[in-house]
Amino acid sequence: MMLPTYFISHGGGPWPYIADMRAMFSNLEASLVRMTQELPERPKAILMISGHWERKTLAVQSSPAPGMEYDYYGFPTHTYEVKYQAPGAPDVAKRAAEFIKSAGFPVDLDDKKGFDHGAFAPMAVMYPKADMPLIQLSLKSNLNPEEHMALGRALAPLREEGILIVGSGLSFHNLGLRGPQAIKPSNGFDAWLQETLLESTPAERSASIVGWEKAPYARIAHPREDHLIPLMVALGAAEKGEASCVYHDEGLLGGWTASSFRFD
Repeated sequence: MMLPTYFISHGGGPWPYIADMRAMFSNLEASLVRMTQELPERPKAILMISGHWERKTLAVQSSPAPGMEYDYYGFPTHTYEVKYQAPGAPDVAKRAAEFIKSAGFPVDLDDKKGFDHGAFAPMAVMYPKADMPLIQLSLKSNLNPEEHMALGRALAPLREEGILIVGSGLSFHNLGLRGPQAIKPSNGFDAWLQETLLESTPAERSASIVGWEKAPYARIAHPREDHLIPLMVALGAAEKGEASCVYHDEGLLGGWTASSFRFD
C-alpha cells in the first residue's frame, strides 16, 4: 500500500513541553494526532525533512539511536533536558541514500546527527511513546525549489515500502513579524497556498510552488525559505496526488495563519 506524504507546520520551539504553548497549539496537536489515525497503515518508519537541518551536501541521519539537538533559545531550563528516544532506522537511511544518489545528488550518511525540534516536537504528540522509527533528511543549503522537488521525486518509491515522508516546516515563518501587523501578509500568503495546492492541476501546482516567490507577500511570509522548502520535497514525492488541507489555524502569535497539507 502506498502511503501519503505530508507537509506540516510544526509549531514553535519545544511547544509540547510547555503548557501555555501547548494550549496555543492545541489545534495543531489535534491535527497531528488525527494524522496518525488516518494513515492507511502504520508506517515502518518516518523520513522527516526538517527546516532546521541544512547541509551543502545532502545527508541522511543514520544512527540507530539518535541523540537530541536543542536548537532553540530562551526557553525554560527543562526544555533543554527533554528526551525523545525514538529509534533510528539505518536500513531506511541507506535505502533513501540509494534513491537520492540514483537521482544524481551526492549524499552522506550522518551517524552523529540528533533529532532537532522540527522533528521531535511534532513527533512527541504524534507518537508519544517514541515507538516509531524516525530518520531525518537534510535540506540542501542552496534551498533551490527545483532541486528539492526533484529530491522528493527520487524518494517517492519509499512510499510503497511503508515509509511515511513528512516535510516539517511552517507555512508562515517570519519571526520578526508578529501581532496584528502579521495578519494581512499571513492570510494573503496562506490564501495563495491553499488555492495553489488544492485547486490547481498537478502540473500547474508544481510550477506555481517552484515559483513561490511570485506569490502575494512571499518574501514577507518567508524572508528565508528554509521552512517552506520541506513542502517541495513532500509535494515532489506525491506530485500527481490529490492535496488536502489537514490543519489550519489563525491568530497564532497574535497574527499568524498556519496550515498543513496531505498529498496522496
